[in-house]
Amino acid sequence: MKKTAIYASFAAALLFTACGGETEAVEETNVVAAEAPEEVAAEGEVYTIVEEQSNVKWHGEKVTGEHDGEIELESGQLLVAGDQLTGGTIVIDMTTITNTDLTAEEDNAKLVGHLKSDDFFGVEKYPTAKFEITSASPIADAAAGEANYNVVGNLTIKDKTEVVSFPAVVTVANGTVNAQADVTVDRSKFDVRYGSESFFGELGDKAISDEFVVTFDVTAQQ
Repeated sequence: MKKTAIYASFAAALLFTACGGETEAVEETNVVAAEAPEEVAAEGEVYTIVEEQSNVKWHGEKVTGEHDGEIELESGQLLVAGDQLTGGTIVIDMTTITNTDLTAEEDNAKLVGHLKSDDFFGVEKYPTAKFEITSASPIADAAAGEANYNVVGNLTIKDKTEVVSFPAVVTVANGTVNAQADVTVDRSKFDVRYGSESFFGELGDKAISDEFVVTFDVTAQQ
């Protein structure tokens, strides 16, 4: 797994069980916007994501509980001009979805198998997800350790692309970029329907939240 923290955008549906210029901080921490995908035209030096130093985690909730897990990065790069993040692309290997909260082997395997099935992410047909940064704007006077960038980009899951935006903590030093971010994803935008009241109406205690959180902690080097 790799380490370049861009609390970026994909994951909570996973959890759902189957059994630059200065700008002001964004008001909402994670948003999947109903906008057309933007063109990617960033420039800068290429920093390659180091899988072994990066990781992606997911968290999903339902009426009767919640689940956590991890996903591996397949590849990726970040673009840096001077000491500023300007763009990048992250590819996630959806076939590597795991669960980390269920200790019973049978229950764990059942949940992971369901998440990989067509009810959720259909990983046999859609083995990867991708996030492309279209804008990375520094936040003026950000405190140390707090989000210092507003990131906007195109998130693609199951061949469906939506614009997402979120704050991130980014550091650039000594030929290394670290990026961390929590990205809230609305799975209904990507046709992940199982247990979704957006598609099936009131489901009572069978309902699974449309929103899940993907946490990125990514490291990239020249």
